[in-house]
Amino acid sequence: MATPKSVIEMAKKAGAKMVDIKFVDTFGTWQHFTMPINELSEDTFAEGLGFDGSSIRGWKSIEASDMLAVPDPETAFIDPFMAVPTLSLTCTVAETGTLEPYSRDPRGIAQRRKISHLHRPGRPGLLRPGSGIFHL
Repeated sequence: MATPKSVIEMAKKAGAKMVDIKFVDTFGTWQHFTMPINELSEDTFAEGLGFDGSSIRGWKSIEASDMLAVPDPETAFIDPFMAVPTLSLTCTVAETGTLEPYSRDPRGIAQRRKISHLHRPGRPGLLRPGSGIFHL
C-alpha cells in the first residue's frame, strides 16, 4: 500500500521535476494541471490542492468555484511519456472547507457506491459495467 511518504520518495528517486494532478469530470473527460514537484508535500494528500471548479463544464458557478483535488497515493506513477520526469497522481475531487466528496465527481461517486454496498449483506462491493435497454 502506497503512502504519501513513499510516493514522494519514489518521485525523488526518479528525479521527477513536475507533478501532474488528474481527475475525471462528469462527462468522462480527463482534466489536469501540472505543478513543480517541490510544491507537493505529505500534507497535500490529506488537504488537497485548490483549483477553479467553474472551469470544468457543468460543475460550479464562478461565485462558488473553489474546489480541491485530493491525490490518491495508490495511483502514483512516473509518466514515461513526458519529456520532463513527471509524477502522475489521480485525485478525488472534494469541497473546500469540509473535504466532503464533490457530488459530481465520478471517482467519488464510485467510491461511495462501493462503500455503501459493502455495508449491505448479500450485496457485492464492486462496480461492474452492465448493459441496459432503454425504450423511448
